[in-house]
Amino acid sequence: MKADPVCRVAMIDDHQSPVWGIKALLSRHDDLVFAGHSDTVSGLLSGVDGVDVVLLDLRLTDGTTPRENVLRLTDAGITTVVYTSGEWPELLRSAARAGVLGVVLKSAPEAEVVSAIRRAFSGDAVLTTEWAAAVDSDPALAGVDLSPQLSRVLTLYASGETSARVAELMGIHPDTVNDYLKRIRQKYIDAGRPAKTKLDLFKRAVEDGWLPTPRRLGEHDAH
Repeated sequence: MKADPVCRVAMIDDHQSPVWGIKALLSRHDDLVFAGHSDTVSGLLSGVDGVDVVLLDLRLTDGTTPRENVLRLTDAGITTVVYTSGEWPELLRSAARAGVLGVVLKSAPEAEVVSAIRRAFSGDAVLTTEWAAAVDSDPALAGVDLSPQLSRVLTLYASGETSARVAELMGIHPDTVNDYLKRIRQKYIDAGRPAKTKLDLFKRAVEDGWLPTPRRLGEHDAH
């Protein structure tokens, strides 16, 4: 969790109704603050300071793509969660390939939206069934062939185990685990699907079926 316990949330959406809804929702939670809103990424970056998490609509009328919007927000040090009706899986796939942390539907209940924001603020993946389904159907998602040993290392490590713990569970030296992780990351780089961080490896493992699709947010995430 970041040092500041209060999460400053902004929205990028060119329709007012979702903005009003999120603003009212956040007002009911002491750890969440509505920081501002803009129709575009450019407008938000130039007009709103100190944003931690952005709820990004996929379809904006300024002609920008989800990929370029996510990349710009990431470069600015802002975590992005797609906030969408879920009607455009191809746009969701574009955002996923750019490194968006997750997705939540505009039709989701309040508890699910709040949980998504809190998890993103903590640096955790917001991997709903909608996100997984869109990524799973991505024709541009190049597969990565892993040996049983490499897949086991990926599964354990991406599930949250440390390198030392993976080594202990598999009966191999920690240096071997680190070597395997380097090889796994290189395989994903070669496939055009970088996995620099542990969170990236978790997402790649879900995409390729090494780990199960996450349950829907809100089932057991009450704050």
